[in-house]
Amino acid sequence: MSAIMLPRVVRIGGGALAETGEALLQLGLTRPAIITDKFLLQSGMVERLQDVLGKSGLHASVFSDTVPDPTSDCVAAASDFVREAGADCVIGFGGGSPIDTAKAAAILAPRPGTMRALKAPHQEMTPGLPIIAIPTTAGTGSEATRFTIVTDTATDEKMLCPGLAYLPTLAIVDYELTLTMPKRLTADTGIDALTHAIEAYVSRLANPFSDSMAIAAMQAIWRGLRTAYHEPGNRAAREQVMLGAMQAGMAFSNASVCLVHGMSRPIGAHFHVAHGLSNAMLLPAITRWSIEGNVARYADCARSMGIAPASAADAPAAAALVEALRGLNEDLAVPSPKDYGLDAARWRQLLPLMAEQALASGSPGNNPRVPEAAEIVALYEDVWG
Repeated sequence: MSAIMLPRVVRIGGGALAETGEALLQLGLTRPAIITDKFLLQSGMVERLQDVLGKSGLHASVFSDTVPDPTSDCVAAASDFVREAGADCVIGFGGGSPIDTAKAAAILAPRPGTMRALKAPHQEMTPGLPIIAIPTTAGTGSEATRFTIVTDTATDEKMLCPGLAYLPTLAIVDYELTLTMPKRLTADTGIDALTHAIEAYVSRLANPFSDSMAIAAMQAIWRGLRTAYHEPGNRAAREQVMLGAMQAGMAFSNASVCLVHGMSRPIGAHFHVAHGLSNAMLLPAITRWSIEGNVARYADCARSMGIAPASAADAPAAAALVEALRGLNEDLAVPSPKDYGLDAARWRQLLPLMAEQALASGSPGNNPRVPEAAEIVALYEDVWG
């Protein structure tokens, strides 16, 4: 038996942003608070959203002080803002960081507390304010997930906070918002989405529903990502990657991510590497190490993406997947941690702590091949290159 959790409403397609006000009114929501970042505020995107809401007679207050990899301090400030604004819903507008901040603020605004108290294994099931997610990147899938990720300001621990309460009530998925994404962001968020899909499919918690979403996501992202990277204005490619990112979010929200994400979070917390980029750095090496845990599932991934022919045996198909992921990183100029410029001495010093934090997140326990702490340290060393 599997329990499937999805957003209540999804409006998807080019131009869907224009329907935001109408969608809120259908849900009986009239006092939105927008949680976003400075870039979207200064670029005029927030004003565009406010204009859309204004056409439906809605006035939205704006909190634009989110930070990459949201921190507990930032979440506390956003929660205070939402509470003081008297908002009846929270709109996360931006990439994964503003949306994750909005999710956390929607929980803490009506009942103040701390994110540390809500981290896994705790499951927050009691709804807070309704969450509206409007992604402007194609990667995190946060518009369709029951998770938020918040870094504890005091400890630098990147905390996974799960539960039905974090699932958006409404998702507005408009690929046109991604047409101006820079190449580095396109690559990193796209590989993040691909990682979600692969890990959801090979997860020990996979189920028939998550499998169908994961396969569809892999196919869409693999078809569109290289084109979206090299031809930023290609609308068909952008639409494929945006759709795939949402499907991947639905897949892992109802299955789980695995070792790549477990090892990625400490890199982001300690070295402030963007989440998608740290996933991309890890994906080929972790996939190669994990294959023996479920060769057939990794082979399915390769065949579904056309990396291996449908007639290919499992072992060569799975091996081809690893090489294709390495090739994707090369095509999209993904650096190793060393080439990215991370401090080598600090990396070595933090390896035992990062391994401990990776295991504590819970995600590695869902991996096809479950690692010990020493194996995670060895994998971090391998990824260093």
